[in-house]
Amino acid sequence: MKIHTGRVQTTFDMNIITVHPENIKTILATNFKDYSLGVRYQQLFPLLGNGIFTLSGEGWKHSRAMLRPQFSREQVSQIDTLRAHVSQLIHNFKTKSKNGTEFFDAQVQFHNLTIDTATEFLFGESTDSLADSDKKVQGPTRLVSATDFAEHFTAALDVLALRTHVGPLYWLVDGWKFRNSIDICHNFVTYFVNKALQNPLEKGTETTGRYVFINELTKETRDPIVIRDQAFNILLAGRDTTASLLSFIVFYLARDKRVWNTLRQAVLEEFGTEVESITFESLKRCTYLNYVINEVLRLHPIVPINFRTAIRDTVLPKGGGPDGNDTLFVPKGTKIVYTVYTTQRLKEFWGEDSEEFRPERWAEGKSHTWDYLPFNGGPRICIGQQFALTETGFTLVRIIQTFKDIIYQGSPSYENLSQWTKLTASVADGVWVSFVE
Repeated sequence: MKIHTGRVQTTFDMNIITVHPENIKTILATNFKDYSLGVRYQQLFPLLGNGIFTLSGEGWKHSRAMLRPQFSREQVSQIDTLRAHVSQLIHNFKTKSKNGTEFFDAQVQFHNLTIDTATEFLFGESTDSLADSDKKVQGPTRLVSATDFAEHFTAALDVLALRTHVGPLYWLVDGWKFRNSIDICHNFVTYFVNKALQNPLEKGTETTGRYVFINELTKETRDPIVIRDQAFNILLAGRDTTASLLSFIVFYLARDKRVWNTLRQAVLEEFGTEVESITFESLKRCTYLNYVINEVLRLHPIVPINFRTAIRDTVLPKGGGPDGNDTLFVPKGTKIVYTVYTTQRLKEFWGEDSEEFRPERWAEGKSHTWDYLPFNGGPRICIGQQFALTETGFTLVRIIQTFKDIIYQGSPSYENLSQWTKLTASVADGVWVSFVE
């Protein structure tokens, strides 16, 4: 085993960087209680507040206990709300492609899709950004349009990402524009929080027949700030992660005709051409579809790098000694950086072709646990992963049912793929494609 862990002196302090699966397992699971999110709470607080992604310790435990029932199999298996939004996405693809003659950035459309589906799941009403809607809501202090909300949510997340990159100097990354974006976002979401709190407690899935996250959350707490903060945390996870995953997948499918043709055949055999055939169970059955999704998540985990801070003296199982195979002492206050992007490309676990896009590797039956963590691991594993995978699978199947081919604008080579890493990863230059009916 090569040395996959080391100490690095930064401007502010001494960090440990690791890609070793055993160390990652220790940080995220075995010695979970030895670590916190560190300064990330302060970095993200202005927009996300006290939510499941910002809190540690007892606050995090309470958040997870409150939110976990909202992501039960019963909730994530309901795909009816996806149909209208994905139909609008397909319509936009047809209009913009003009049957393979014009190119557009599909990544923008995927971000519109996921904010539409996320807001409908959370609030019972969608921003309808795919349809260029400009609906407005009256927040506590200002009138906010859905378009303004989407734009300022993105702007605020960009600033939050920069705050995480400058470490303890996060407080320098601030200003009027940032605070204005936060105010717009808070006003928009608070409108739906107040609306939900005005409903009788018993009004929810039982009486409407339709699941609305924020209505169900009011049964757990009547604190509007708690509900608002948790809604923002889920919105962050529900929009950017799935949009980026879909973007990376289409990037690869447009360039690899062998995989595209194999996937298309598998999808048409399993689902035919009817949307009614797509269910939570049938998506699980389509093995090659899942191979493609898994392989893209392996090469491009949506959160490629993450951090923890030791809250007491502790040890890692690897990284010490001359060959890196001894235990490594971790003093209290040490920041540990772990990058699953690198872990998921290590030849020791993934073979000599670990850098290649090859979905068939998932048919080989090899066991992958702590060397494959696209949704993190341990107690803080993503509670919404099945929701994300269901939306991704449903959207891909509808695209394949509708279009015969995807044409990529540019070189068919993978080498010129570059990705941005802010709070999440995305395709840096967009995904410029055209769809052929």
